[in-house]
Amino acid sequence: MSRIAYVNGSYVPLREASVHVEDRGYQFADGVYEVVALRGNRLVDAQGHFDRLWRSMNELSIDPPMTEQAMRLVIDQLVRRNRLPNALIYIQVTRGVAARDFKFPKANPAGSESALVITVRPAKLDHSQQLRDGVRVVTTPDLRWKRRDIKSVALLPQVLAKQKAAEAGAFEAWMVDDDGFITEGSSSNAWILTRDAKLITRQATNMILKGVTRTSLLRFAEEQGITIEERAFTPDEAYQAVEAFVSSATTFLL
Repeated sequence: MSRIAYVNGSYVPLREASVHVEDRGYQFADGVYEVVALRGNRLVDAQGHFDRLWRSMNELSIDPPMTEQAMRLVIDQLVRRNRLPNALIYIQVTRGVAARDFKFPKANPAGSESALVITVRPAKLDHSQQLRDGVRVVTTPDLRWKRRDIKSVALLPQVLAKQKAAEAGAFEAWMVDDDGFITEGSSSNAWILTRDAKLITRQATNMILKGVTRTSLLRFAEEQGITIEERAFTPDEAYQAVEAFVSSATTFLL
């Protein structure tokens, strides 16, 4: 069955989906995105992802292309049309199409011209073997800009980090800042459990992306009475830890 995408108001076969060559997301990475897991036909942590998407748009002064309620209806329609009970929903909003110029295009008096693309792809959300066997992680310098709290489509440093991991036969790359502390993974948050049973993950500042799954795990850990420290930690601390893991919308906890 052909997969269906949503592109700027239309439901189209994925193979025919396209955006304008002067879309600012293509030319300037002037856009934001979210990835939401669909498990058993139910969106996982949906409200957290919508809240973060709207925050990212606000931080970059991108007008929402529609209301949250309307976007939820579009996603529901895509899920029905694609008939995938387990999937990843990719949502991308850019500042839209305009003649190439670094400055924001002039405001449209008729309303938002932000561009919206949503795709659905099948996902294997069973990580039981990796949970049993564990996964490998490499470290790499963190080359990103200083607004990592915005889920921007400008992902080239993460691409390079993920490629380094792949070439080393590893699952993920943990990025290390100029002071020698781990910030996060190329597409995940980083965690360790110390020998004195403290759960450590970096504090949510502009230096990392505040993961939606991260927030859920912190809430769960607090409910279970686990001691939590939100602080930076070094690769050496990770080596000495009882356990280390990553969290994200696609891996949950791994």
